[in-house]
Amino acid sequence: MKKKSINLILFIILLALPESVYATYDYIDITSPYLRKLPIAVPVFRDMTGSSDEQIFSDAASNLLSETLDFTGYFKIISREAYLEYPREKGITELKLNFRNWTGIGSELLITGGVWVTGDKVKIELRLFDTFKERMILGKLYKGSVSDQRRIIRKFCGEVIYKLTGSQGIFSSKIAFVSTGTGNKEIYTCDFDGFNPRRLTNNKAITLSPAWSSDGKWMAYTSYARGKPHLYIKNIKEKRGTVVAKPGVNITPAWVPGQFSLAATLSFTGDPEIYMLTGTGKIIKRLTHMWGIDVSPTFSPDGKQMAFVSKRSGTPQIYIQNLDTGIARRLTFEGQYNTTPSWSPRGDKIAYSSLNNGQFDVYVIDVSGQNLRGLTENAGDNESPTWSPDGSLIAFSTSREGKSRIYVMTAYGTEQRRLLKLPGEQTNPKWSPKNVDN
Repeated sequence: MKKKSINLILFIILLALPESVYATYDYIDITSPYLRKLPIAVPVFRDMTGSSDEQIFSDAASNLLSETLDFTGYFKIISREAYLEYPREKGITELKLNFRNWTGIGSELLITGGVWVTGDKVKIELRLFDTFKERMILGKLYKGSVSDQRRIIRKFCGEVIYKLTGSQGIFSSKIAFVSTGTGNKEIYTCDFDGFNPRRLTNNKAITLSPAWSSDGKWMAYTSYARGKPHLYIKNIKEKRGTVVAKPGVNITPAWVPGQFSLAATLSFTGDPEIYMLTGTGKIIKRLTHMWGIDVSPTFSPDGKQMAFVSKRSGTPQIYIQNLDTGIARRLTFEGQYNTTPSWSPRGDKIAYSSLNNGQFDVYVIDVSGQNLRGLTENAGDNESPTWSPDGSLIAFSTSREGKSRIYVMTAYGTEQRRLLKLPGEQTNPKWSPKNVDN
């Protein structure tokens, strides 16, 4: 193993499990609007040698695991005050557990953990149990540095979600957004749960519309750093890229799934139209040909269709265009101002913002135009929805606290909560693909 990997997780080892355990379990239907939260218990991990370092690590790691699973909205975390036994004292393996003590408090799932800390190295043994079937669903052993705690916990949570839903989850994704904390609108990124916010741009100018490439390595955005709205395409790690500086506006970029190409609105011909560009900023072709402003493209997961906002009918409405035929159809008919569409990763829905009674709210509609549903109401302006990579959550900006903040909710509008709070205002969120290592 390369020396570079020493500060990351060093080993991920399957514990000895029966062959049947490796099958994906259908415990949670993430496509159901009536999802029932699974009751789960996450006791404090066992400090295997009893050292003070292990106790501190065990407390923090078990709390972090509980918080991370709670963030998904899939689970009801059982209060530790209700426990009838404590794996920290009794033991963490199947033979040491009395499953009736867990079913008796309503817990259908149980996670136990054991921790060994030696200097700056740590070993964590984690198990997921079905308490009613009295069997282990998942077991993993992780080795790494003490500083890898969050990475290890997220890795295990991803394994848990995969076993219970068949989905890879969101734990290695990030969210880009615009913040005015420096006095200017700059682009920041943070982890999926708001942890580790970092400033990405330092343009000292208005910077808008962050857009992740499919591989998470590139960011496109609009900035007024040179006085006019130019389109920037940057490699996040290598700090290289290009600038599209056509006359007029160069705005609202969106990458094509699985390709090193993107769409953006350019107005160098006088009319703001959507164009397809290479990842190096060269124009491939013009996508829209109707007089009137066309902006905010978003692509279907297969890249064959594009939703966008157009004023061709007189008011901003959302349209869907087949990229092969160039034929566009109007999607939204309710509301006089519909904007910022975001195509779901599952391909079946589009989230967008609509102005009603003087305030913006987030709506979701099937790509067929059916089943329109409002997700927010009576809570300030709610704008710029963006889907998590597994389609289970939606991030959006809201002014319900006065200043605009980034909030997260389930795909059905429940459990709306603030993602993070920074100086200034936060707007324009954009969720990354599944795996981002920046």
